[in-house]
Amino acid sequence: MTKYILEIIYLIASTTFILGLKMLGNPASARKGNLIAAFGMVIAIFGTIFLYTDASGNHLKNLPLIFGGLMLGTVVGWIAAKRVQMTAMPEMVSLFNGMGGACAMLISVIEFQHLTDASHNDFYNAVVNSATLIPKGELTTILIGMIIGSVSFAGSIIAYGKLSGKVKDKSFNAQQFINIGLMLVIIVLAVLAVVNVDANMFYAVLALSLVYGILFVLPIGGADMPVVISLLNSFTGVAAACGGFLYDNKVMLVGGILVGSAGTLLTMVMCKAMNRSLLNVLIGNFGGAKGEAATSSSFQGSTKEITASDAAILMKYAKKVVIVPGYGLAVAQAQHVVHELEELLEKEGVEVKYAIHPVAGRMPGHMNVLLAESNVSYDKLVEMEEINPEFNTTDVVLVVGANDVVNPAAKTDPNSPIYGMPILEVENATNVIVNKRSMKAGYAGIENELFFKPKTSMLFGDAKKALTQLVSEIKSLG
Repeated sequence: MTKYILEIIYLIASTTFILGLKMLGNPASARKGNLIAAFGMVIAIFGTIFLYTDASGNHLKNLPLIFGGLMLGTVVGWIAAKRVQMTAMPEMVSLFNGMGGACAMLISVIEFQHLTDASHNDFYNAVVNSATLIPKGELTTILIGMIIGSVSFAGSIIAYGKLSGKVKDKSFNAQQFINIGLMLVIIVLAVLAVVNVDANMFYAVLALSLVYGILFVLPIGGADMPVVISLLNSFTGVAAACGGFLYDNKVMLVGGILVGSAGTLLTMVMCKAMNRSLLNVLIGNFGGAKGEAATSSSFQGSTKEITASDAAILMKYAKKVVIVPGYGLAVAQAQHVVHELEELLEKEGVEVKYAIHPVAGRMPGHMNVLLAESNVSYDKLVEMEEINPEFNTTDVVLVVGANDVVNPAAKTDPNSPIYGMPILEVENATNVIVNKRSMKAGYAGIENELFFKPKTSMLFGDAKKALTQLVSEIKSLG
């Protein structure tokens, strides 16, 4: 009877995952969708703990350890979520995703030991653990889950280090060929490990997979981190699905498939938004080495600076203002001030919208999450395809901390590393105000032609301080 109740619980949990994922597609329902999916996970976990029985009718053992792990993970996760700053959200996502990959990797290691250790099975004792009697399908699933989980774990940790500034972009000659060769070696050893049930080969595959995960992410530049995070997230989902297949656990299988497919689709969408193939992202080293070749530009010109007082006059008497948020907005923690600016302008009768580029920030949806934290209305967040035609009728564009996603070189310079990437066409507006701390190049390491356009004025300074001053100047105008 308990078996059927558990199956019903798994069905309900799987349904909440699907429903929650669907609701995450809309900012207005995303929070509720997250809670619904979390509820499904909770009932699935406790249903497994109290209702699961094996083929012999035995319930789960080591309950104190299980509940200890649950409590520890809950406390750590709760504290991390409460304390994390919005600027650190991308690296936290990478770190937590890496933990999921590590979990899948450890499950594979433990199940390999169970499968090959004669002490766990009297039948294997009798035949001295004959390799010919170990189920190859199960061993193959274990290896696939272990390889993907290891790559996801190691890659996510490197991504975390790069996003937090602890790890620099590093590449060396023929690295792409070394990575391809390493991947082929892993595949060959994995096949041999299945055929011969060789523990040494299994652990060699484990070690090489961890090395591959490091080399896989190490040369990829920060400008491509949103794509890499999404891809690694899909890896973790696939690895979790392997665990669900291994344990014949429906809810684990469904959850893994949903995460894997959603991550893959998001990766493809972002690559399309950048007008680049996934292969180009992974081997192109875009945003990697920022030497002379990367920072050089054939564009020559001069910039003009604007004061907060003059910017305030432009914006106060405009009919339409579009704000373009970027990573600099998150760094300065200026999301609340920019919302105050928006509300102040609207009181003056100005139409205000936010232009959101798909890869702005350091993770998918970074700007959406950042602005939602300051209670910016969801209908004011306009995607690139919809907002670009509106720049021709926009009086003032305020670019806050964004760089590469507004660089006209993506359309005009075939030699630029971002050439072909769709951008926010802010240069079509009547006036462009760019808030930056300095003229330093963006994460792609190239000069931004927008800064030298006749319509563009530079408002230098920390985003929070500059916007606060801008708000004060607008208020002083009465």
